[in-house]
Amino acid sequence: MSYPSKLSVEPCVTTFDEFVQLADYSLMDTLNADPDATIDGDDRRARQVFSGHFVPVTPTPLAEPEYVAHSSTFFKELGLSSELALDEKFRSCFSGDISAARSPMRQVGWATGYALSIYGTEYTQQCPFGTGNGYGDGRAISIFEGIINGQRWEMQLKGGGPTPYCRGADGRAVLRSSVREFLAQEYMQSLGVPTSRSLTLYVSFSETVTRPWYSQDSHDLEPDILVDNPVAISTRVAPSFLRVGQLELFARRARSNAHPKALEELSMIVLHLIEREYKSDINQNLGFADQLVELAKLFRQRLTSLVANWLRVGYCQGNFNSDNCAAGGFTLDYGPFGFCEIFDPWFQPWTGGGKKFSFFNQPGAAEANYYMFWKAVRPLLAEEDAGALEQFEQLGRGFSEAMQKQVQKMWAAKLGLTEFNPELFKKLMQLMTHEDVDYTIFFRELSHIPDDVSALKKSFYGKTSQQLDEQWQSWLKSWRSLLPDGNLTEISTSMKQTNPKYTWREWLIVPAYQQAMQGDYTLVKELQEVLNYPYDEQSQDVEDKYYRLRPSALEDVGGVSHYSCSS
Repeated sequence: MSYPSKLSVEPCVTTFDEFVQLADYSLMDTLNADPDATIDGDDRRARQVFSGHFVPVTPTPLAEPEYVAHSSTFFKELGLSSELALDEKFRSCFSGDISAARSPMRQVGWATGYALSIYGTEYTQQCPFGTGNGYGDGRAISIFEGIINGQRWEMQLKGGGPTPYCRGADGRAVLRSSVREFLAQEYMQSLGVPTSRSLTLYVSFSETVTRPWYSQDSHDLEPDILVDNPVAISTRVAPSFLRVGQLELFARRARSNAHPKALEELSMIVLHLIEREYKSDINQNLGFADQLVELAKLFRQRLTSLVANWLRVGYCQGNFNSDNCAAGGFTLDYGPFGFCEIFDPWFQPWTGGGKKFSFFNQPGAAEANYYMFWKAVRPLLAEEDAGALEQFEQLGRGFSEAMQKQVQKMWAAKLGLTEFNPELFKKLMQLMTHEDVDYTIFFRELSHIPDDVSALKKSFYGKTSQQLDEQWQSWLKSWRSLLPDGNLTEISTSMKQTNPKYTWREWLIVPAYQQAMQGDYTLVKELQEVLNYPYDEQSQDVEDKYYRLRPSALEDVGGVSHYSCSS
């Protein structure tokens, strides 16, 4: 596996006035606004939304916003000057005050509704009205869409205040969760895993909200105290924020004939998805039915590859519902997520997620989400499109096999093999689950292609017995015998480009957001730098600090080994 290098262009946008000229609003210009919405965007109370693709809504500005961080890497890729992050108008805009916007940028943003399905089962009770008409972007407000360097991007404020979908909540995000999402998105990009991106992070210390969280060294499963948190707004960026749950919402409305334009609105949102996420891959000259088949094929490819990559790097999307599944096939919504340290196939960082969204169950969750996508698009295929219908059906039936192929390809790459070996893999899983093994350190040390188990013990949390050592030694011998003939140095190099050295360790993230809550962003910036180069050998100081096992004192500590969805 190889991953794209960090491409950048010379900064050409240095002022806010230059930035606003990049605005171009395809979603608001081509899709339907909620007919019951206000024109000025003053639409922040929880209510039912019965039709339309979006609700115009303006964010709620942070009080006295303070700069925390920006992604200099992403700024460079976009051709934006890093000085923009400190520009007064830019800061105001991306901390929620978009009154400074000038044409063609608009002084109103938008929020979208979507449906909820959990593992293929449709739900409506999460909606306060019990109808599903109040579920959607409760605290995410998009404020910008434009074309930058030939690529369309949408910029969305996380924590921008309430929307009609807020379900009675305050629409805010706290600094803790905002630091996590800000760092995690750029880390995933550096890992070569498709993801939404981080642009900026601002905080208000004069505005706080109360959230349940864990007391110091708490071993409780759920939060045991209430904490006042500074409010923050992070800006996440993607080609679009269209979700499988959005397609589902319009399909549900079409099935129930919720309003006269329900089927038309489903068709519009699917065509918009193709335009936003698949335009370069789907021939626009194809008939509509054939475009839908291509869409289903491409989304399946992207989704299976994405989840295989999650397993490769140890990532667990603790709440992989259809509304957290980007229809563009990238990682979205860093809420209850985590990275596996001590290897456990059932690793689940979120206390509310259960086994269904655990580490090794993510392919199954992906299949359930793909089925909901498939089910949502299916009504747009007319019965007379017999050939397209059959291909569409086959794509749905073939998801599990396609997923298995991607996962096996990934495991072969992690092990430096040209093809997957079931017996070797089965034995490895038995050994890794019997031993407390650090997932990232083990595969990184294995990338040196050792011939003795002693070289792997850097990744073991406990002492091994002679019997276990012999089993490991036997496995190592079998593995080395299966490595392709050739230069072991080249194989090692390839494995190191697949198996990162530096991973997300929650116990190293916690001090960063704790210090940030005191106004000290030193560790946030340090983590940005370290996580920006996860495959590289870094300084000895960095290695000593970040390439090590989790201290035993932090085992089963709330907010570190597990956490609620509170954010």
